[in-house]
Parts: sequence; C-alpha cells; structure tokens
Amino acid sequence: MTSRTVFLLAAVPAAAATAAALALKAGAWQLDVSRHEIRLTPRPRPNCPDCRGAGGWWSDGPYPDAEACWCWDRPTRTLHLLPRPPWADEPPF
Repeated sequence: MTSRTVFLLAAVPAAAATAAALALKAGAWQLDVSRHEIRLTPRPRPNCPDCRGAGGWWSDGPYPDAEACWCWDRPTRTLHLLPRPPWADEPPF
C-alpha cells in the first residue's frame, strides 16, 4: 500500500467504513476504485420480486433472449480523479 492509501484509510473511521460497506450492499451497488476514477455500478437487488436477485430472465420462444429486470436499470455513477494519459494517434505496430 502506498502512503496515500494509508492516509486515506486512516482518515475514514472504522464505523464510517462499515456503514458505507453496508449501504453499498443494501443498495445493491458495486464500488470500483482506481487511481483515475471511483465508479459505483448498479447490481441487481437481492429482494426484487420479479427476478429474485438474478438481474433478469430468459424469454421463451424460437429465439430466446435475455431480458434485464427493472431493478438493474439505474445509471452508473463515476467520479473522475486523475486524467487518463492521452491516446497515441498511431497504432502501436
């Protein structure tokens, strides 16, 4: 762990970290953290009466297809921290 990570972990009390983890789990969110962004991605709600936490179902018929449940339909939240490095104009080969 870097010193920056240690300082960030020390700044958040253990009770607040536990409360945040419980809120993420109860609200059905997945937290992804990198040096460039913090992203909250929706997950299917485990107590959904339609999909029962599976996030969707397969439709019947001659051409079966997956259908997403309404509980999955929430926007992804992203907080950008550091700018990404610029992309090269030419391919690498």
